[in-house]
Amino acid sequence: MADANLKDHWEAVYSARSETDVSWYQSDPHRSLELIRSVAPAGAGRVIDVAGGASVLVDRLLDLPLERIAVLDISETALAKARSRLGARAARVNWITADVTRIDHIGTFDVWHDRAAFHFLTDPADRMSYVALAGKTVPGGGHLVLASFADDGPKRCSDRDVCRYNAATMAAELGAGFSLIQESRETHITPRGTSQAFFYGVFQRR
Repeated sequence: MADANLKDHWEAVYSARSETDVSWYQSDPHRSLELIRSVAPAGAGRVIDVAGGASVLVDRLLDLPLERIAVLDISETALAKARSRLGARAARVNWITADVTRIDHIGTFDVWHDRAAFHFLTDPADRMSYVALAGKTVPGGGHLVLASFADDGPKRCSDRDVCRYNAATMAAELGAGFSLIQESRETHITPRGTSQAFFYGVFQRR
């Protein structure tokens, strides 16, 4: 998909459906929050939620003693929904409208979280761009909290093909710059009652 078509796709998804009706919606993103809290530096952590969209994870992050919080997404519509929901609290967040595979620099963050983007990257070149940006963004000792559809998860989502991962295949994609330190699985129940298997990995930047 060309860049413009990809952006148009996600703008259309978020324009047509409420933030609580998309398949990836979680009212309580407890697994992501638990893993972020386990690796974020106490009182001084910098956290970015990649492809965060309109997720309520940012709401929970604002309750933590973090130094800086950012949310990146290709859809301005999704980010606008999150800002509207947060009201005055939205000013404490750095909102970045961008395709994560097409941006060169987003600053430095101790924790990079992604539960929505990586499994959509079916082009190896896009995955290489993603990993390169993560390598520039997360300093040595920092962490990626990366979730994707598991081996037995969906093969498609939101009318798009996806890639599925386990600990070994995700580690292979990330390469020598990151070491797996924790893995887990989660069964996500969509708003329409469908079960989706997710793999979660915590990787430390070498």
